[in-house]
Amino acid sequence: MNIAIIPARGGSKRIPRKNINDFFGKPMIAWSIEAALKSHCFDRVIVSTDDQEIAEVAQKYGAEVPFIRPSELANDFAGTIPVVKHATEWLIQHQQKPSLVCCLYATAPFVTTEDLQRGLKQQQQTNADYTFTVTSYPFPIQRAIKITPQNSVEMFSPEYFNTRSQDLEEAYHDAGQFYWGKADAWLEEKIIFSPESTPLVLPRHRVQDIDTPEDWIRAEMMFQVLKKNGDLT
Repeated sequence: MNIAIIPARGGSKRIPRKNINDFFGKPMIAWSIEAALKSHCFDRVIVSTDDQEIAEVAQKYGAEVPFIRPSELANDFAGTIPVVKHATEWLIQHQQKPSLVCCLYATAPFVTTEDLQRGLKQQQQTNADYTFTVTSYPFPIQRAIKITPQNSVEMFSPEYFNTRSQDLEEAYHDAGQFYWGKADAWLEEKIIFSPESTPLVLPRHRVQDIDTPEDWIRAEMMFQVLKKNGDLT
């Protein structure tokens, strides 16, 4: 049994009500729910929330909300792994232990059914603890600089000052869309960024974290272009 868990708490601070704000005619969370349902990867699509309004919106768009997330897992410090662990434990308590659990973020309007399917296939083929989306940094991280308290600059890795960009190893970061994982990996709270995980690489133009109002505006502009070009399905 494969289960999708979509975490969606109600207390977003930087963008209030982020998970259900309108994004191109739908609540933000609806894009993730619909992608999960259309992918046919899951036996159940469950939203984990502490918020009644979010629960009602999720159910309207086809997801299940079989429990309300406890308050201690809905504060500003609650991590993704404990939230998914709680949902997995709830399923086991109700005689439905899944084999694979996919954590799909509620603010992932660029997620596609094809990527969810590719992630599932890669997870099954590799038998990794987790398979999750990544994308490459647009600039070599070895040549990153920081601004000091004196308003001057320093390189994080000055030994690479004279190294050509094309000679530096490419680096990647979490794309923040979804994480396929073994149920036991979630239950044991295994670290996602480890040698036991495998990356599903996405192009940079389909990745945008949405944490601030500026991020939201950028996401809207990207979404318009991607939809027009038929890059989102």
